[in-house]
Amino acid sequence: MRSTPSRRATATGALIATAALLAVGVQTGGATAAPATGSSAAPAAAAKGADPGSLPAQLSPSQRAELIRKADSTKAATAQELGLGATEKLVVRDVVKDVDGTTHTRYERTLGGLPVLGGDLVVAETKAGKTESVTKASKATGAQLKAVGTTADITAAAAEKQALGAAKAEGSKKTEASKAPRKVVWTASGTPQLAYETVVGGLQHDGTPNELHVVTDASSGAKLYEWQAIETGTGNTMYNGQVTLGTSGSYNLTDTARGSHKTYNLNRGTSGTGTLFSGTDDIWGNGLPSNLETAGADAHYGAAETWDYYKNIHGRSGIRGDGVGAYSRVHYGNNYVNAFWSDSCFCMTYGDGTGNAKPLTSLDVAAHEMTHGVTSNTAGLVYSGESGGLNEATSDIFAAAVEFYSNTAEDPGDYLIGEKIDINGDGTPLRYMDKPSKDGASKDSWYSGIGSVDVHYSSGPANHWFYLISEGSGAKTVNGVAYNSSTSDGLPVTGIGRDKAAQIWFKALTTKFTSTTNYAAARTGTLAVAGELYGTTSAEYTAVANAWAGINVGTRPGGGDPDPGGSVFQNTTVKALADRSTTNIPVVVTGVTGNAPSDLSVAVNISHTYRGDLVLDLVAPDGTAYRLKNSSSSDSADNVVATYTVNASSEVANGTWNLRIQDAYTGDTGTFNSVKLTF
Repeated sequence: MRSTPSRRATATGALIATAALLAVGVQTGGATAAPATGSSAAPAAAAKGADPGSLPAQLSPSQRAELIRKADSTKAATAQELGLGATEKLVVRDVVKDVDGTTHTRYERTLGGLPVLGGDLVVAETKAGKTESVTKASKATGAQLKAVGTTADITAAAAEKQALGAAKAEGSKKTEASKAPRKVVWTASGTPQLAYETVVGGLQHDGTPNELHVVTDASSGAKLYEWQAIETGTGNTMYNGQVTLGTSGSYNLTDTARGSHKTYNLNRGTSGTGTLFSGTDDIWGNGLPSNLETAGADAHYGAAETWDYYKNIHGRSGIRGDGVGAYSRVHYGNNYVNAFWSDSCFCMTYGDGTGNAKPLTSLDVAAHEMTHGVTSNTAGLVYSGESGGLNEATSDIFAAAVEFYSNTAEDPGDYLIGEKIDINGDGTPLRYMDKPSKDGASKDSWYSGIGSVDVHYSSGPANHWFYLISEGSGAKTVNGVAYNSSTSDGLPVTGIGRDKAAQIWFKALTTKFTSTTNYAAARTGTLAVAGELYGTTSAEYTAVANAWAGINVGTRPGGGDPDPGGSVFQNTTVKALADRSTTNIPVVVTGVTGNAPSDLSVAVNISHTYRGDLVLDLVAPDGTAYRLKNSSSSDSADNVVATYTVNASSEVANGTWNLRIQDAYTGDTGTFNSVKLTF
């Protein structure tokens, strides 16, 4: 097979031509050869110790396309199985397959032909075609959607005016609707309702392109929600040392081994693609920002390393999994200090910075922006509120993972974001994963109002979680960088290693998260994945829960809170809760004189995707049941973390008590974590 010309930077920063190995370039700094195309096996570099069957399969673009075709051919039957209404339709968005044959099909929904925003869902099916679970972005049922009318009380023009006003209030420039408002059904905030969605173009206040989505109530004309589709981030310097770049045989920055990814020079422009980097030889840049090719070489290298990371580690061939490359644009605008991903162009764009800042074309910024594309084409986390913070954190998490994967001598992996760009002018990083608040704005832990914080700062708790689950709490040094991470509950966390942590997050992103996933749901999703990969009684599962507790999301298995006094008896054996089933959790009580108290405390911790699904009873040794919690179709929150009080004074204390957990509805899964009785 004809080799693909490539280029490598010399030790002094100049780039010289080399040859790639077959169709896939061999990267310096620790990249591994790609698995055979179309292999059903898990990627060779998958986290050690995981259940091989639960790891993502390596799919060729044609295999993925066949899975999508098959899902599309059965979507009507799936809609019927899910109980959707006659005018509701499913639209297949993506299919992920595990090695054991389990498929995770991601659907969008329509009602009477109108898109249902927040109606996305993921259906997991066994190899035999049996539905295992359904994860929904909204708990709205088909029956509820039937009640939504399709006749608006306000005009599209009125909705557009409201949206433009919202954009101008946020400092948008050259503000205009990029397309006519469209009718949608909005479900992400709870009760489904008819609305208009307007996409506002122009520029944001800092010169970033504007793709502001504004959702307007079609009845009252009030703004219901808004989010920005241009997803921004920042990164390191250009100094990657000796690297290999995939180029075309005619000497231009087209990586024929990675979906024909192209890199363009915008030459200070703010629209279009600019000019494809090309020349008379295969030598690019000199390592200095004054040479325009240098930024192009860095962006090109970053895209290649990120492509290889997702393919070799997670089995995903390109951003969409279809083997098609995006493209990169460098030298955007004049003194533009940022970088961004855009769905509309399917591209990454980088500014040159200003003052002390250097071009934002380093490895981790490329991985950050390219990951925004992966997130958009998997979970689709809305870029606002808690889901927006998780979207940003996902890009930081995999920026760190790619940096460790590439591991060049000049820029070894670390848990710092933007540590070499000097965007602050004092040599400090842009963000810290071990203690996010060190940047002066990011949050270390979750709290109830975090959804109102800018997504770059509400990402802090998830970044902190990733550091804790990877490395653990306390002082330590990694690749020469000193870290010291504390926890919100003051208790230690033992890390499980970065490879396992990244594998858990990726599988949750692609099979559990939806457009509206918040911090509580992210905890539920990662715990479910940890259970699938390592088992619910594993050290990995416990560590995932402990790391979430360390950022104030949920509690640790078995509590971790101080002894509340009295005699305490508990069961902390983690157990999966099957759908539409009853599970009994025994608690053996001994050594207590007489009867139980009139204020028997029952502390329950259950991870669940829909707590309204659950009925809880405390069953005394003689079989008498005390109701703790009823099911409720209107209670759509996640998890049960609560303490109940029972008057059990007529019961003999000693004996085997049971927490009886009944799963009432179809389509939601969960895990029992702990129950504690205090006499």
